[in-house]
Amino acid sequence: MSAGLFGLLDDVAALARLAAASVDDIGAAAGRATAKAAGVVIDDTAVTPQYVHGITADRELPMIKRIALGSLRNKLLFILPAALLLSQFVPWLLTPILMLGATYLCFEGAEKVWGKISGHDAHAAPTAAVGEDAEKQMTSGAIRTDFILSAEIMVIALNEVADQSFWPRLIILIVVAFVITAAVYGVVALIVKMDDVGLALTQRASAFAQKVGRGLVVGMPKLLTALSVIGTVAMLWVGGHILLLGTDTLGWHPPYGFVHHLEENVRHATGSAGGLLAWLVNTGISAVIGLVVGAVVVAVVHVLPFGKKKH
Repeated sequence: MSAGLFGLLDDVAALARLAAASVDDIGAAAGRATAKAAGVVIDDTAVTPQYVHGITADRELPMIKRIALGSLRNKLLFILPAALLLSQFVPWLLTPILMLGATYLCFEGAEKVWGKISGHDAHAAPTAAVGEDAEKQMTSGAIRTDFILSAEIMVIALNEVADQSFWPRLIILIVVAFVITAAVYGVVALIVKMDDVGLALTQRASAFAQKVGRGLVVGMPKLLTALSVIGTVAMLWVGGHILLLGTDTLGWHPPYGFVHHLEENVRHATGSAGGLLAWLVNTGISAVIGLVVGAVVVAVVHVLPFGKKKH
């Protein structure tokens, strides 16, 4: 009897060690997948603040919360099930679908550039006088843009854990979805509320706190304007890069081969700065590709009847 009990306890201990190892493996894999998608996270963080630029202070955090919940819903209810099913049964469809999303990103970025040049910015941020309907429209626009960025994040993460079986892969991607969303929108909330923090500091007794507060109050509008520009560039960069990689995956190798060859030449020719300069080369060419593709789509859309109605 005692031998059987000790044997059972040994089995339980072995199962516990196996479960602990599995948790460690899932945690490590989730960390790798999150890190792999970090570049797109930066883009997402840069793109989102432009949607709340111009919103009154009392509406900023509720709007960010709605966008964050929409982002999480995008990842968990739409992108994750679709990505898992496609990767399981028709993995070849992932790349074309991702490229369609990238084309939409290029369109969004190019339309913003055209709006700035022509003076008709279709995506200008609403002001307090615009009203609740315009705020809802801006929120919907932010969630639509987030859908494309979230899709790339989840597909990158999926590729990183493709060797895992179905259930660990599912758990890892759910962890990635929550971590990425919390990180992106936590930073966004911090950015858009820094001017309020600065205003509070200006009312402190400390001269140093007042100086820091004045700096934040003066600097934050400039930062938000800069982030709007960075967000536009990020759309073009991410969209162009997805298209560049997608064409290579689908069998048209010369464009990616040319960029990769140029990138490697720059890396080897510039010493310690090679990594950064090579990245800038890839990023710059991707942004140009995104702008060209986006400009073509903008031209086509604005020729169509529903495109002409915007202006």
